[in-house]
Amino acid sequence: MLIEITDLSDDRLTDYTNLTDVKLRSKSEPEKGLYIAESAIVLRRAIAAGHTPRSLLVSHKWVESLSDVIEQFPDVPVFAGTDALLEELTGFNVHRGSLASMHRPPLPDARELLASLRDGQGARRVAIFDGVVDHTNIGAAFRGAAGLGVDAVLITPTSADPLYRRAVRVSMGTVFQVPWTRIGNLPEALGPLHDAGYVSGALALSDNAITLDDFVAEEHEKMAVIFGNEGHGLSERAIKAAQRVVKIPMAGGVDSLNVAAASAVVFYATRM
Repeated sequence: MLIEITDLSDDRLTDYTNLTDVKLRSKSEPEKGLYIAESAIVLRRAIAAGHTPRSLLVSHKWVESLSDVIEQFPDVPVFAGTDALLEELTGFNVHRGSLASMHRPPLPDARELLASLRDGQGARRVAIFDGVVDHTNIGAAFRGAAGLGVDAVLITPTSADPLYRRAVRVSMGTVFQVPWTRIGNLPEALGPLHDAGYVSGALALSDNAITLDDFVAEEHEKMAVIFGNEGHGLSERAIKAAQRVVKIPMAGGVDSLNVAAASAVVFYATRM
């Protein structure tokens, strides 16, 4: 249902208003049960994961290339306008030509999610992000998790939203590819994982840390690797609750990596 944009105050366009305001979007997207998918690639990956658009916002020159999506959802409004009009509405240059307001699906229970993976055999390799607040880091970490075969990602309440527009964009839509859900705060949330046979490894620079190489050499059948905040890392309580403390061997006087880079190194080293 193609609709030409003639009035930027149209209530149906409020999902796209001032998307550059981080405080507004991080508050309203979960509350409204929506998220924003940016670009045709991300939109198609969201749809392939079973997500449904509420509306689309498309530059005139991108309408034809999205004809398959438009035909798939004939009752979903597609608002079309010039590049300048889209920029005026959203507050930024929509250089990828399209945005979609997507219905946010309910998150699964963590135990049920992990048990359902690998054809019901259960997830073997899980990543936990605790207090990772930068949406770019979350998006990049999901892209690494997808590319390096991590079974699932678990997010604590203090971490950024994987379905925030920037996280989705940086991940190139892989947030729809990697199974994920929210869990409770650490260290309490580690108990059910330990009970289910996962060996937890907290990435931290502690005196009792073993190297990533040593952790891999232990050949755990099921593991959960934990990554902390960009600045202060994991809490002492979370580190003490983990069954292993793990560090990446570094050179050149560098003590640590950015959390997204560190996760990629760990995902590669622990691949199964």
